[in-house]
Amino acid sequence: MKKLNQLTVVVAAALLTGCGALHSYERPDVNTRGLIRDNVSLTDTLVASADSLNFGNLPWRSVFTDPQLQTLIQQALDNNVDMLNAALNVRMAETQLKLARLAFLPQFTFSPSGTIASWDGNAATKTYQLPVAASWTTDLYGNLFSQKKSAQVQLLGMKDYQVMVQTNIVAAVANMYYTLLMLDKQMEILNDMIGLTKDTWDMMKLQMDLGRTRSTSVQSAEANYYSVKAQAVDMQRQIREVENSLSLVLGQPAQTIARGKLENQSLPSEFSTGIGLQLLANRADVHYAEMNLAKCFYDIEAARSRFYPSLTITPSATFTNNAGAVVNPGKWLLSAVGSLTQPIFMRGQLTAGLRVAEMQYEQAYNSWQNVVLKAGNEVSDALVLYNSSDEKGKLEGKRVETLQKNVEHTKMLFKNSGSSYLEVITAQQSLLNAQLTKVSDDFYKMQAVVNLYNALGGGGK
Repeated sequence: MKKLNQLTVVVAAALLTGCGALHSYERPDVNTRGLIRDNVSLTDTLVASADSLNFGNLPWRSVFTDPQLQTLIQQALDNNVDMLNAALNVRMAETQLKLARLAFLPQFTFSPSGTIASWDGNAATKTYQLPVAASWTTDLYGNLFSQKKSAQVQLLGMKDYQVMVQTNIVAAVANMYYTLLMLDKQMEILNDMIGLTKDTWDMMKLQMDLGRTRSTSVQSAEANYYSVKAQAVDMQRQIREVENSLSLVLGQPAQTIARGKLENQSLPSEFSTGIGLQLLANRADVHYAEMNLAKCFYDIEAARSRFYPSLTITPSATFTNNAGAVVNPGKWLLSAVGSLTQPIFMRGQLTAGLRVAEMQYEQAYNSWQNVVLKAGNEVSDALVLYNSSDEKGKLEGKRVETLQKNVEHTKMLFKNSGSSYLEVITAQQSLLNAQLTKVSDDFYKMQAVVNLYNALGGGGK
């Protein structure tokens, strides 16, 4: 009884001193000053809206309303290999967390045994033991607690990674889809220009037959015609390559992608971006980096707890007929053992482990800060791309209108010998370049919306 009381005192003292070793993760400060650069204000810092319902909170179906695009995005989310592997990572992290929680429970073993013995030809003696033993390691200094918390934040991190993969897939499918629409529109322009340059070639031949121009004008018009046709061939190659890339993301063999038209697309044009870390509240990679930081924090706590003693209690109960002499029926034999283990000399392993854990925490903090800054840059880039493409597209639209008139006027003047054939060909080439550039600017504006949505962490709903 005296020994039992001593064991109780030791356990109670250890519990009282161990309570102070448990700590929970608290978010450290991170630099978010001037996170988003304003592409208009001279102060160079975005005056952001405090509206919590920012653009990144919208479900992807509310942003990308084209039914064919929605079908492709859903197909990619269902079949993409990266998405499937991300789901498996979450399941593995859930299993690891379950193991960490079970570590708080005692272990039970049941190992029955029996013996038959005969001494000097006498009747055999049969003995048996039916022991049930338990072993429970008390979490005096938070070792098991820290391991459990580390597994919890690792699970949250894996879920963040799954959302991050989903967001990237939504953005990738949308960007490639809009790329196809841009290429289709440019192909349409090239086909129209092929017809226009063929008419010019025919007009030059007619003028040469009438003696109004020389063969060089016909040759230049013919060369211009073949140049435009070559551009169309190259455009068709680009369309096939984008279709192949999109098919891979969709998890299907390369094939033609059903799609709409560029001019029928409708995307948001006004954005509320939030402030500071609130702006990045939906960014799964930012939260993933912080969960990695939290995991490193609990790894430090676990490393520190290894410097303290550990207490293991092992009770056992055995039903046996072997108690000095064979007794039938058997009796219960009860026992309990408590052992306290204090590390004294571990050849520097515990100290080295703690230092490594602390340095890993510093690395995780630096990575978190860098992810936050990178996210801010991505938002800034998307905003400046949208604004510049919008402004440039309006200017290119005016340029196209002017060049269309220029092509008509130079052709009329050529027929009346008021301009040279070079002016006609130059006007057509300028018009083609302006039309292709206008379509590219429209695409870049749409791409900026996709990039901004991705940069704000959208697409995960």
